Amino acid sequence: MRTVGVEEELLLVRSGTGQAVSLAQQVLRRADVIGDADPDGPGPTGAPGAAGSSLDGELQRQQVETGTAPHRHLLALHEELGSWRAHAESAARRVGARAVALGTSPLPVETLAAPDERYRRIVDHFGRLGSEQLVCGCHVHVAVESPGEAVAVLDRVRVWLPTLLAVSANSPYWQGEDSGYASYRAQVMGRWPAAGPPDLFGSHRAYRERVEAMLATGVVLDEGMVYLDARPSRTYPTLEFRAADVCQDPRDAVVVAALCRALVQTAAEEWDAGKAAPPVPTQMLRLATWQASRFGMSGELLDPGTSRPLPAADVVGALVDHVRPALREADDDLALVEEGVARLREVGTGADRQRRELERTGSLGDVVAAAVRTTHGLDGEGHDFTVAGIGVAHGSGR
Repeated sequence: MRTVGVEEELLLVRSGTGQAVSLAQQVLRRADVIGDADPDGPGPTGAPGAAGSSLDGELQRQQVETGTAPHRHLLALHEELGSWRAHAESAARRVGARAVALGTSPLPVETLAAPDERYRRIVDHFGRLGSEQLVCGCHVHVAVESPGEAVAVLDRVRVWLPTLLAVSANSPYWQGEDSGYASYRAQVMGRWPAAGPPDLFGSHRAYRERVEAMLATGVVLDEGMVYLDARPSRTYPTLEFRAADVCQDPRDAVVVAALCRALVQTAAEEWDAGKAAPPVPTQMLRLATWQASRFGMSGELLDPGTSRPLPAADVVGALVDHVRPALREADDDLALVEEGVARLREVGTGADRQRRELERTGSLGDVVAAAVRTTHGLDGEGHDFTVAGIGVAHGSGR
């Protein structure tokens, strides 16, 4: 069974107001202290024995990034996701802030880039595009056996990336206003010159040639700025899925991870069997990405095979059917995904949650407060929740 790991970007907000705050450096210092004091809990250099786990800074000082170790079992992945969220939250509360899984800040914010030489170069080179970049995504890493397999899988999963975006949509607000999109983060990311749906490459050599050609232009500063919606990882032997918003509900993040792993396994088997990759033009995938960004799960999505609009529930159902054999092979993944998709149909995405909360309270600050509770697996009364019938508590730092 392939391993899967998740990186989550979390927004730092002021307790009581929900305003994004530039406290990443202070939070990371507090996290160091907590990690040193509790050797059994996750710390800034990772959980004991878990290579790849981390809590780190990001482009803007209003966000931090967590990263889990690779996991074979989704319950273990879910537990580590919750632990890192709780660790970031515990450190944030020590400096008067909260850590929340929101794709964008609902309230107006003035960004401040982190004191990192690479980030400074990005902001200097890209101007307002760099300085306005405050979005939080969910990146899923799925193990692959070789660079050649990574690109073969990429060619076959690319048509499903907009569906993953729709399932995870969690960023309807931008600078205090409703953007009209379920995932405005996808629109912000799409402004970068090397972002968006990947082309069909055909081979690892062709992929590398394209990356080197992009770097030779001088437009992108380094390979890390090849912000494709999925790409072979530069650091790990994985395919990295980058299409998703950070999920407000950690259970949704686990569903996204399960679907990504099943997509990789299904695509690898198709490649081994000599089945050709779907020849969908990149421009059609751009249209599908826009549609998913605009409506999330609340409207129509474009069918990956025909590029014609269908109800979102039908397209998500088609994705589950496509990867069903792979989900069945991986422990309880099928039951977890089916339960998660049913929950999304009933409760909605993070974007739906945010809009309902604003309609209920009239306050974007209350939207953020509700998202903080959901981020850490608590309802309004602080109750725990379950994943696929298994009780898991994630209310406090370790």
